[in-house]
Amino acid sequence: MAPVPQHRSTSGNDADTTRRPRAIALVGIDGSGKTTQAHQLADLLTAGGMPATYWQNAGGRRWLGRLARRLGRRDPQHLLGRTGLLFVESVLRWLAIARALLRSTLRRRVAVMDRYAACQYASIRAHGGHRWEVVARAFYRIFPAPDVTFLLDVAPAEAYRRIEERGTDHESIEFLAASVAAYRSLPEHPRFVVVDANGTPAEVTAAILDHLAERFPVRPSTGPVAGPVDELPPPAGPAVPGPGVARIATRSA
Repeated sequence: MAPVPQHRSTSGNDADTTRRPRAIALVGIDGSGKTTQAHQLADLLTAGGMPATYWQNAGGRRWLGRLARRLGRRDPQHLLGRTGLLFVESVLRWLAIARALLRSTLRRRVAVMDRYAACQYASIRAHGGHRWEVVARAFYRIFPAPDVTFLLDVAPAEAYRRIEERGTDHESIEFLAASVAAYRSLPEHPRFVVVDANGTPAEVTAAILDHLAERFPVRPSTGPVAGPVDELPPPAGPAVPGPGVARIATRSA
């Protein structure tokens, strides 16, 4: 993968080297590569002179899934009920985001968010709990919007393949398709930077870095930094972007 590109000002003036993002969020359905990309981005930004910290803002679904199976239940929703699951998930994710923002602010580091508030709103919609979204939005309103939110858009079939390959949990392809539709239906969707996440991790990382270099003074690093890969890639066909949304396509390696 190419080094992190140097920022270029589009106005003809030198880049404002004091302009730094406070938070960058990566959102998308399970199997889209959020964890892989967020780890990689935090490492690359730090290596390039912009100290950053990875934060996993999970809602506890994997842990709840394991607990449900141990108790003989099919899944977390079967264990807690839809309302109970959405409540527990919302509280756990809120606490995780609050911790990440507070600690990153105190340490003066960029917070690279693996999931953010939009993930909770999409989860509520995918589970059919629309009336609870108003409550969740009031609950999460305290959090500022990230400087950039990348939506990793992946075909449900490809996401399903990756999840089955890693073998740590399971999602039905129907739920993954519902989750894709939920993200695309969010009012925040037009402000997302949509990245085609069907390609290899290196291609997706390059697309993310290209966008960041257009907005922030990202300095070159010596190359990619190894990070955990928990979502396996080979490309499937490209997902179709929502109407009116500009897509960042991944480029060939």
